Amino acid sequence: MAPPPMASREAVREQRFSNVWSNDLNDVFADVAPYYDRANNIAALGMFGRFLRRFMQLVDLKPKQKVLDVCAGTNAIGIALLKREPTLDVHAMDRSVAMQTVGQQRATAQGFKIKSTIGDVHKLPFPDNHFDVVTLQFASRHLRVREVFTEILRVLKPGGHFHHSDMLRPRNIIVKKLYHTYLRGCLGLTGLIVGSGPAAFKAKQYFLDALELFYTAEELSILLGELGYVEVTVDTVFYGMLGFHRAAKPAKS
Repeated sequence: MAPPPMASREAVREQRFSNVWSNDLNDVFADVAPYYDRANNIAALGMFGRFLRRFMQLVDLKPKQKVLDVCAGTNAIGIALLKREPTLDVHAMDRSVAMQTVGQQRATAQGFKIKSTIGDVHKLPFPDNHFDVVTLQFASRHLRVREVFTEILRVLKPGGHFHHSDMLRPRNIIVKKLYHTYLRGCLGLTGLIVGSGPAAFKAKQYFLDALELFYTAEELSILLGELGYVEVTVDTVFYGMLGFHRAAKPAKS
């Protein structure tokens, strides 16, 4: 089944998933937090680290920049950024206390300091024009995308950059069917290997449905442009199954 047009996509996603977003995801992430990174690597056939490195290669950094990682989870992005440039001022925001607890433990164990904020990323508690770089990885399928991307644009400094990575809906129908077939089997097997609890197993169908109603790489580029971002580029792998977007906030004239 084809997803609805872009103009109504967010309304359809909200109607379909708002109950899961509001009532179920906290339990899911509390369940998966201890093994989240391991599960991602299993599901990605051992290539999660490769995807992270490819994402990091697209992020331009300068010493002492202020960086926000939205939906930071276990701080994989923040840690990777600090390994590249230890002088960064890195802030992490996530709704899940459990995920950030693991993330803070990981950062501290490697000698890094990441400032953590727990809250709803649809309303970022930061001033306008505050960050040089904002990142968001593997979470947009669970968000009201237009709201979050608008908030990110607000907190970016003029000329600052937003870097986004996520699983996307492949444009090619055959690739999409193969992708969903793989994910359907992979999610269940990964859950058994890592010992997922009831909350994560219950959400299996939601993860598939959320991807079905998500955006292609091209659609997400269009959406970023509609919201006011400029210099939008995208790098995809596996025929659009995964995308790395880069966009800028317009510089002051």
